[in-house]
Formats: sequence, structure tokens, C-alpha cells
Amino acid sequence: MKAREITFDASYQPQVRTKTGTSNIMLDVIIALVPAMAVGVWQFGARVLALLAVSVASAVFFEWAYRKLMKKPDSIGDLSACITGILLVLCLPASAPLWMPVVGTFFAIVVVKQLYGGLGKNFVNPALAGRAFLFFSWTKLMTDWAIPNALPAGMAVDGVSMATPLSLMKAGEVVSASYGYADMFIGRMPGSIGEISALALLIGGIYLLAKKVISWRIPVAYIGTVAVLTVVFGKAGYSNVDWMMCNLLSGGLFLGAIFMATDYSSSPVTLNGQLLYGFGCGALTVLIRYFGGFPEGVTFAILIMNLCAWAIDKATRKPQFGVTKADVKAAKKAAKAAKKEAKA
Repeated sequence: MKAREITFDASYQPQVRTKTGTSNIMLDVIIALVPAMAVGVWQFGARVLALLAVSVASAVFFEWAYRKLMKKPDSIGDLSACITGILLVLCLPASAPLWMPVVGTFFAIVVVKQLYGGLGKNFVNPALAGRAFLFFSWTKLMTDWAIPNALPAGMAVDGVSMATPLSLMKAGEVVSASYGYADMFIGRMPGSIGEISALALLIGGIYLLAKKVISWRIPVAYIGTVAVLTVVFGKAGYSNVDWMMCNLLSGGLFLGAIFMATDYSSSPVTLNGQLLYGFGCGALTVLIRYFGGFPEGVTFAILIMNLCAWAIDKATRKPQFGVTKADVKAAKKAAKAAKKEAKA
């Protein structure tokens, strides 16, 4: 009996249709950020809502205006500009003036995102780049931490601002004298609007993992590296465990690891590359916190690793099925010879 030959036509892509698209993914990210935004409003009041409204509106406007001016298809429906506006505000102190997110979103949307081709073509995270631009331009305003509404019991406050746990750590003071682990975990401490509550950020991260919007590799490698390095090296005046817990629960570590470092367009796509990328982010964060001039290192660590993402992908990319290293080497040699012959 002659076997029947079966052929498949794979010329039309994709074969599997799904309702998941860019706007659905971005909507999930917005939902995941709701707990962090809610804690920000609880701690710092309605001013946070005003900053969010101004930031999101300006981000959407700049994206629409740029693409209109350049006669490109409208892209505000993918909600990516909304995400940039929200994330930028979550990186700001609640005392930031209302014009600040406008400047930050202009830099993030126009300079970092649209000038390089739009969504998926930016090589660094737009919100973090906007935050870095604001930090270097108006350092004093970016480090003026508003007094939270819900302070640890018995804490006295003088003036209109407070030191963050990372600032106390940088100055060599013991954080536990001012804040307990519960205060830092829940969010009863000064800091950027979206970084103060590890609990809220973890809830958002679990939601994104459950929806398969992000992979566990980058956040776990990032946070785990910070945990291991800080517990190993420690610091005078702290037990190693206390030093590790203070580094994990203060600053923008969870916000950066879950929502910033996992940005699709500026992080590696290979599985081993994601682990290496997360390790690099964690190592640089610890290095900057130990030896840098500023207490925080998350922003600069992620931006530096964004620039390395392409190299990490190239180094960890697996060869095509059935293609050996000798085949790749021979192909490169042939291409080089052909190029040399063409010049001759």
C-alpha cells in the first residue's frame, strides 16, 4: 500500500490567531500598576492623581502630535504612551511640580521612542530615560521627598521632607531606627510615588506572571542577585540579613525589576540572555549603591543593561536546527570572500 503524501502550506502567517495584542498587553500592565498607584494616592494624597493625569495626557499628546506631524499611522490606541506616562510619574517624588512630567514625557516619547521608530524600536526604556533626564536636569526637585500621610507610629517629623531609607543607608545610619520591615513592605515611608510599597508591586508582578505578560527570569535574576550580593558583602553597622532586607525593600528595586527591566523592546529575548541580563542589572545596582555618588542605582543599572541587550542576545542565541558551528563559520567565510571579490 502506497503511503499518501501530505503537504502543508505554511506561506500564510500566522497560522494561529489570538486575541492577545499590544493593547491587551498594555492594558494588563496598567491593571498591574493599579495597586502601586493606589498606595501612592493613599500615602501622598490627591496630588498623585493630578500628576498621573498630566503625565498620561502629555504622553498621549506627544505621541499623537509627532506621528501626525511625520505623517505616520496613529499609534495611541496601543496604550504604550499611557504606560510611559504612568511609569514616569511612579518614578517621581510626590512633590514634583506639574510641569515636570510634561518635560519628562516629551523626552521619553519624542526623543527616546519616536525618533528611533516608535514602539518596539527604542533601545532603552523610555520612562527610565525620561526619569534620568529629569534627575540630571533638576536633581534637587527629584530628591525632594514629600512626607507620607501614614508614617510609622511615633515618628517625629521636622520640615517638609524626609530622608528615604536608601538615603539613610548611604549616610551610614541604621534604617531600622526609623523604619521597620513592615513599614517598608507596605509602603509607609518616603520615596518615589511608585516605589514605596513592595507589596503593591509584588501583587502587580504576580498578575503579570499569571497573564504571561512577563517571564519570571528577569525579575527573579535581578532581585535574587541583589539579595545574594548584599547578604554576602554586607555593611558595617548592619547584620548581613538586615542589610539585604533594607536593599530589597527600599528604593525602586521591585518597580524596576518587574515593570522596567522586562520591557520587551529593550531586554533580551533569549531565555539564557534574560537570566544574564537580570544578573547584570542586579550586580550594577549593588555596585552603584555601594560606590556611586547617589543612593539609588536601579535607573542607571537598567539603562546600562538596555544598551547591552543586543550583545547578550547575540552571545546567547542558539544556532538554527541542523546548523553546526562549522556551517556558520563557513557561511561567514564565504560572505567575506564574496564581499572582497565584489570590491575587486
